[in-house]
Amino acid sequence: MGPQELTYLVQGLGWTLILTAIGFIGGIIFGMIVALMRVSSRAWLRYPAIAWIGLFQGTPLLMQLFVAYFGLPLMGFDVPAWAAVAFALNAHASAFLGEIWRGAIQSVPKGQTEAANALGLHARSRMFDVILPQAFKLSLPATVGFLVQLLKGTSLAAIVGFVELARAGVIVSNQIYKPLIVFGVVGVMYFAICWPLSLYGRYLERRMSAGVSK
Repeated sequence: MGPQELTYLVQGLGWTLILTAIGFIGGIIFGMIVALMRVSSRAWLRYPAIAWIGLFQGTPLLMQLFVAYFGLPLMGFDVPAWAAVAFALNAHASAFLGEIWRGAIQSVPKGQTEAANALGLHARSRMFDVILPQAFKLSLPATVGFLVQLLKGTSLAAIVGFVELARAGVIVSNQIYKPLIVFGVVGVMYFAICWPLSLYGRYLERRMSAGVSK
């Protein structure tokens, strides 16, 4: 495998990182909306969030990619492959992050809410100034863990023809007929990104556990 093939794999890695960033940022935005709907006392907000989480947690990401790639054109949306993949990743990430943050919000001691009520804070200020900052810290380890899962999940985009790292590995392997070497390099690239993130997630988890024990 020469410099040309390695450069092609690096370009695929770049698209993997771009897809991960798009899915994660979109997941953060829509996941926060889902989480707030999920903990709402209003049933007309809570039940759609429950259905959204159940739908995207209860179906494979691969199926969601197929539906986005083939379903959006049938609905009249002419979207390129990367946009369909981004849509599916955003929806997938919003469901998982929404549930992670829902758990974090509900893990904040009720005394915090009672204290905010005693101070006369209205619901918006109570949520955004008191509850969410604490919930954010509690959710960090699980959020980082999901980021690793999402990064690896982008490899499924190869199924719909999008050329990210996994698909680039298939193309290079078919050209030089050395799959063991090619996918060994691909695996090292994934490992070089995912392992530091996993270590960081474990560090955050230990730090949170130490803080709780104190």
